[in-house]
Amino acid sequence: MIVGTAGHIDHGKTALIKALTGTDTDRLAEEKSRGITIDLGFAYADLGGGAITGFVDVPGHERLIHTMLAGAGGIDLALLIVAADDGVMPQTREHLAILDLLGITRGIVALTKADLADDVRLAEVETQLRQLLAPTGLRDAPVFPVSSLTGSGIDALRKAVVQAEAETTARQDAGLFRLAVDRSFTLQGTGTVVTGTVLGGRVAIGDIVTVSPRGLTARVRGIHAQNQPAAEGLAGQRCALNLAGEAITKEAIHRGDVVLSPELHAPTDRIDAILDVLPTEAKPIGTWFPARLHSHAVEAGARIVPLGDPLRPGASGPVQIVLDRPISAAVGDRFILRDTSSSRTIGGGRLLDLRGPARKRRTPQRLALISAAAHPDPAQALAALLKVAPVDIAGFARDRSLTTTQIHAVLEQSDAVEIGGLALSAPTHRQLRDDLTDTLRRWHEEQPDLPGLGRERTRLALQPRLPKEAFLAFLRDEAAQGRIRLDGAFLRLPDHEVQLSPEDEALFARILPALTGDMRFRPPRVRDFATEFGIDEGTIRRVLKLTQKTGRTDQIAHDHFFAREVTAEMVSILHELAAESPDGWFGAPAFRDRVQNGRKVAIEILDFFDRHGLTLRRGDLRRLNPHRQDLFTKL
Repeated sequence: MIVGTAGHIDHGKTALIKALTGTDTDRLAEEKSRGITIDLGFAYADLGGGAITGFVDVPGHERLIHTMLAGAGGIDLALLIVAADDGVMPQTREHLAILDLLGITRGIVALTKADLADDVRLAEVETQLRQLLAPTGLRDAPVFPVSSLTGSGIDALRKAVVQAEAETTARQDAGLFRLAVDRSFTLQGTGTVVTGTVLGGRVAIGDIVTVSPRGLTARVRGIHAQNQPAAEGLAGQRCALNLAGEAITKEAIHRGDVVLSPELHAPTDRIDAILDVLPTEAKPIGTWFPARLHSHAVEAGARIVPLGDPLRPGASGPVQIVLDRPISAAVGDRFILRDTSSSRTIGGGRLLDLRGPARKRRTPQRLALISAAAHPDPAQALAALLKVAPVDIAGFARDRSLTTTQIHAVLEQSDAVEIGGLALSAPTHRQLRDDLTDTLRRWHEEQPDLPGLGRERTRLALQPRLPKEAFLAFLRDEAAQGRIRLDGAFLRLPDHEVQLSPEDEALFARILPALTGDMRFRPPRVRDFATEFGIDEGTIRRVLKLTQKTGRTDQIAHDHFFAREVTAEMVSILHELAAESPDGWFGAPAFRDRVQNGRKVAIEILDFFDRHGLTLRRGDLRRLNPHRQDLFTKL
């Protein structure tokens, strides 16, 4: 269990931790000389329950609230400290407000310096505290009068902490690893060490991790968990990691960085969130409101954009947070907003979407997505999101630190249908299938002499509009189930065919051997067939155009038709040429030599591929378009 202190300056936080654990958390010379905590301090002890309890001692001075916030994230129990002689003070109120905004509901109140107050004064301060705690998540926190000087009440407080330790539920360590860095330093003979709270998952010696947001790669050489040497660190523990890597130095890693599993590295600087504004705020929060964002140990400049009306004091609503630099975060992380001068706390809330759009951020669909993402349970969140729009599975899992096993379970629980990396709700998937069939049927009725509807045109006509890769996966699945047929770039229903008359079929049967034989890469032209068969050139061209509509031929040039299977073979040759080139670019002579054709025909063929977007041209060179490579091949 991690216990975090909170309270006004000089109310005895450090002295109380020393009385409980025997450790002085003031480690800096300046802290010793001034008698106040300036930076985070840490202590670890077995208080009698058999487990190691970690204490995070935070400064109480108003100018050091940002340091307090670095230690407040990830604590299991708040130890609110109030001096009996002073009573409730400004930083008592601000620290309590911060704890409430962070969603902390487990706590104990220590009424310190009890030796300096009589029973009447102690009762008076406890009444103040009860009134202060009543509207917060710590309303039921027990109050213990204690004196670090005389030892009075320390044993009772220690027993309460031990009981809380026993009641602490282990955090989820089955997810992916994240550790929020609050210190980075060098130990002689050891190297770079970072400390922080493990927010999720687990890490073991030898693991490869990433330091985000910079993306530095490191190997874990050693671990101390709860101040003890360990083979692994688990969610909920304070850990020190000895990191090694080419760019790993104490100067390269800063407070606020996150050490995490490499697949989680995806920094963001635009986040949609839910914001609770404190009632003490003087003015509404309007568009482009400047603030400082604190989340776990990170601090960054921010602009706040309400996604509705301005948020009045005491109100709650969706906002977009635009940061002055990328940070590493996860959906569900708590955050605090303070003003730019760091003189007051404005509010706080939860991060809901790490990839907020810069435009159309207030549309009904966006607001519905933000509302759906507010569900803390991933399966419920996904089910709610799918009612609004398809969801990118990889991004959903990454931003929630879910493993492959976990995301599969979430997909099953939410009754999602997976298509090409996208999740769709079952009703949306059924509607998409029905709409595809209806769209193709209408097209066939309106254009009975055409082979089918273009694949891209179909994609743009359907809702929801799937990305190209996901749409191809959807089409492959529909074709596998026999609901549609795929003819290159065209789609048709299984019962639709452009029919040739028996006479036309007979004529094409005479033409086909010349299109598929040894001369398939340089077949006769329309006029050549007309001369050979003694048939009008217009008749030959009409039949070949009909076969083009049925997907059996391609019209490379006005007078030149190739069999579709030969077109696919030439596409394979282009793939080979691209693979043989160091940079993927190839010239017309190389293609001409492979098909043993004349330069003019080779250029006609390549121009045909250019027109269809299969190849991209730069001067005399071409390369394959990665987005159109399946244009003339079977899906």
